[in-house]
Amino acid sequence: MKIFITTYVISIALIITCNAREQNFSNDSLFYYLELAVKNNPTVLERFSEYQAALQKVPQVGSLPDPELSVGVFLSPMELISGNQIADIRLMQMFPWFGVLRNAKDEMSMMAKAKFESLRNAKFQVFYDVQRTWYELYKVQQDILVSEKNIDILHTLERLALVKFKTAALGGSNSSSPGGNMSNNNSQNVSSGISGMQSMGGNSGSNSVTVSNQQSTSFQGNSMGSSSGGSGLADLYRIQIDIGDLENNIALLRSQQITIVARFNSYLNRPLQSSVAVTDTLRPDTLNIPLLAVSDSMLRNKPMLCMLQSEQQSFEARKKMVARMGYPMACLAVSYSVINKSEMSTSAMNGKDMIMPMVTITLPIYRKKYKAMQTEADLLKTATEQNYTTTSNNLQTEYYQAIQLYRDAQLRMKLYSNQHSLANKTLDIMLKSFATSGSALTDILRVRQQTLDYEFKQVEALADYNTAIAWLMRLMAFSQI
Repeated sequence: MKIFITTYVISIALIITCNAREQNFSNDSLFYYLELAVKNNPTVLERFSEYQAALQKVPQVGSLPDPELSVGVFLSPMELISGNQIADIRLMQMFPWFGVLRNAKDEMSMMAKAKFESLRNAKFQVFYDVQRTWYELYKVQQDILVSEKNIDILHTLERLALVKFKTAALGGSNSSSPGGNMSNNNSQNVSSGISGMQSMGGNSGSNSVTVSNQQSTSFQGNSMGSSSGGSGLADLYRIQIDIGDLENNIALLRSQQITIVARFNSYLNRPLQSSVAVTDTLRPDTLNIPLLAVSDSMLRNKPMLCMLQSEQQSFEARKKMVARMGYPMACLAVSYSVINKSEMSTSAMNGKDMIMPMVTITLPIYRKKYKAMQTEADLLKTATEQNYTTTSNNLQTEYYQAIQLYRDAQLRMKLYSNQHSLANKTLDIMLKSFATSGSALTDILRVRQQTLDYEFKQVEALADYNTAIAWLMRLMAFSQI
């Protein structure tokens, strides 16, 4: 009765709490999805049904066996000295040995408690899965936004490179026209030099040197114009290559986003295509207890360990029950015989019904089955103890993994925040320098890629940090819901 009352009170409290929280949390918050998952998740509902079914076993094993009532009617009355017997009624009730029913109830109560701990473990696992998947969705969404923003930057660089390419092309054409004029002047100088040499016979060597120098200058100007134009065209191609890579990356991320949304909705037990709202700005969570206290809280409150402890206690109760089942059981019975009067009888008991109390005792002389049942309980208890040790070791290993992720994420958040700030400042300076033709495009693309990497790594570190806290919360069997 206490277990039923406690379960009823807890259920009412959970319903009231969930209704109150739904009014406080918006439909796009993580807390709303967590509450929706704990109310609709099939695994949690399955564990809750199993727990309720286990509770129903307690009154089953704690009750006495059903009494037996047998009625026999003589088709032809049996003639007795004291009359004619026409019917025989017998009522029997079996009573097990003292403590059998109590130990059976203890066993089923501990098994029900184990089911309750399994329910708690499923609930905390769903909490962690929902949070982890939501943070994955946040990372993908931010990666898409960062990629789109960098595509805009590349388009800006593309326009600047196009302007430089056109400027270089115009500069090459302008430099070619003076070169043509210069060649005409050179031809005139050559003809005048030849006529002067024929008339005067001097200065032919100096005139030929002047012509060759002027022609080489004209060729160098034309080659510089063509090389600068080729470099500008190569810059345009490189920018377009990077834009194509980013667009392909965005397409892959959107495909990945669809898969993550489907997995997230499966935890909430709703249509897989349902939209999921993710915040644009994620804040780092806080761990309100010291890291050293996490391990102690984990070993004390972890549902899996509590479930195994309850199973050990149930096997102990089963062993005690089996030991008492090896003692005799008593059966109390009452037999009532219906007798009519006989005209031929002169007995003083003629026509009086008979009542006969009876006691029956079982003789448990076949001891092998009881010893086997006790050995079975001992072996199951030993197996549960080994399972407890294995689970405890796995939890401690998982604890160190969560702590490593937590600390690494802390360091990465601080590092990538500083690195992104420096890279962003560097990129601004180089873009201004590129506009005035003072910076190479290759360096700008490299710094731009660093800025992209640091921005995404910063988002990834923040998501990993919150995931690590959710992991530690699951190990401690603690939730904000």
